[in-house]
Amino acid sequence: MVMADEAGTIRCAIYTRVSTPEQAEGDFSSIDNQREMAEAYIKSQAGQGWVALDERYDDRGFSGGTMERPALDRLLQDAQDRLVDCIVVTKIDRLSRSLLDFARIVDILDRHGVSFVSVTQQFDTLNSMGKLTLNILLSFAQFEREMIAERTREKMVAARRKGKWIGGTLPLGYDILDSKLTINGDEAVRVRTIFDLYLKHESLAATLVEMTERNWTSKSWTTKRGHYRKGKPFQKASLRRLLTNPIYIGKVLHDGHIYDGEHEGIVDTQVWKRTQQILKKNGSNGGGDVRNRYGALLKGILRCAPCDSAMVHTFIKRNGRQYRYYVCGKAQRTGWANCPTKSIPAEEIERCIYERIRIIGSNPHLVKETIQAAQKQIDEQTALLKAEIRMTRQQLRRFQEEKQALLESISQGGSVASKAAERLDQVAEEMESTSSRLSSLQRQLSDLQDQKIDTEDLTTAVAQFDPIWDVLLPRERTRIARLLIQHVDFDGESGTMGITFQPSGIKALSAEATTTNEDKK
Repeated sequence: MVMADEAGTIRCAIYTRVSTPEQAEGDFSSIDNQREMAEAYIKSQAGQGWVALDERYDDRGFSGGTMERPALDRLLQDAQDRLVDCIVVTKIDRLSRSLLDFARIVDILDRHGVSFVSVTQQFDTLNSMGKLTLNILLSFAQFEREMIAERTREKMVAARRKGKWIGGTLPLGYDILDSKLTINGDEAVRVRTIFDLYLKHESLAATLVEMTERNWTSKSWTTKRGHYRKGKPFQKASLRRLLTNPIYIGKVLHDGHIYDGEHEGIVDTQVWKRTQQILKKNGSNGGGDVRNRYGALLKGILRCAPCDSAMVHTFIKRNGRQYRYYVCGKAQRTGWANCPTKSIPAEEIERCIYERIRIIGSNPHLVKETIQAAQKQIDEQTALLKAEIRMTRQQLRRFQEEKQALLESISQGGSVASKAAERLDQVAEEMESTSSRLSSLQRQLSDLQDQKIDTEDLTTAVAQFDPIWDVLLPRERTRIARLLIQHVDFDGESGTMGITFQPSGIKALSAEATTTNEDKK
């Protein structure tokens, strides 16, 4: 909507353009003709307060297919500085012959409350018909942007199929030379060692411990623009990405398909395949058979309270006999001096946890306290989930805005188009991942809101412990413990521990016990 100044005057800037210098020559040139027509139209609107500005915005000898025009630049700057209320041209093609450029210009004008009028085409963004026409033109412009982006993506897919490196985060073990991946010798040794460590431990967590002790991080590198990217300590997710990346066997991955790459591999193909098999096996069963082969009841549950660190299950052999322990993971990595807990015999704390849970069902006071604690936990988790859902929705909106900006960059062509298209693919993946994450969070919230622990649930669940515990297989004991318990915090200095129950697990175990009892009838 046009914004008049305080006196009610609508300041009209007349824009004129000719493609060749010759058209601007003579006693009465095309430029003069355009201006005269525009002035006559503005005079016809004098009753509405329209006034033609004396400032001239004439581009002599400039194509309408480019935005690089001095008078246009000056006009748009004046519009942004609120020195103009309306821009008048004789025809739309005087302003731009490119639909995409026209859409960009209109967007700038719209954001600063400046209207646009084409005299001979009766195009006026002040009236409803002009707005409708504008929306149709902008829709075509958006379509054209997306077509350009699609063509750029198709070129990138073709490059991937040929095994070319098309950019992105540089993987550990490689450098870039003449737009191709080349092996970095020192880093390649590290990559091979990481694969060997995983095959040795068959556990991401155990591999990470050794990598942390060696202070190994992800790739540190400098971008083309000179920005330094410092490597970061590995986490489970980033380690998994490294171990599953086919780039290390001389392949490239695109859209779920693997193609032969132009670069040399670093890791032996059989080593890589064996790694994928172990990762798949661990992923299908949570890694339980591999990571908990010694029947550690509290593995992944027990924490050292003073150090706020997971306690790691381990064992030692003495006089031909094996003794199991839980040790503070932080103390194990950084030294034992500052940890008051250090270690505790596994059987001792596992039996203690069992006894604590067993007596809950027979003590009404403990039942009440446990239910209150579980409900408090549900309330806290509900608040956290709602906050995370809000942040995830905001992130999704930001990705949508970035997508539109990238489409805009792609439509401009040039050197930025390829990089923008590459980022567009990444944004599309991140949007899909974020949408999936949002759906997951919403399901979690719905499930959590359905959980309400009562006395019957708790007593039924803990009743499972007493009569059958001693005859259960280690795997079944672990399953029941993890259903009931979220985590156990142990303080070796005071000798105290606290159990945080799993509300969803209490209901699940209660329902399981009820179903089993009914089947026996």
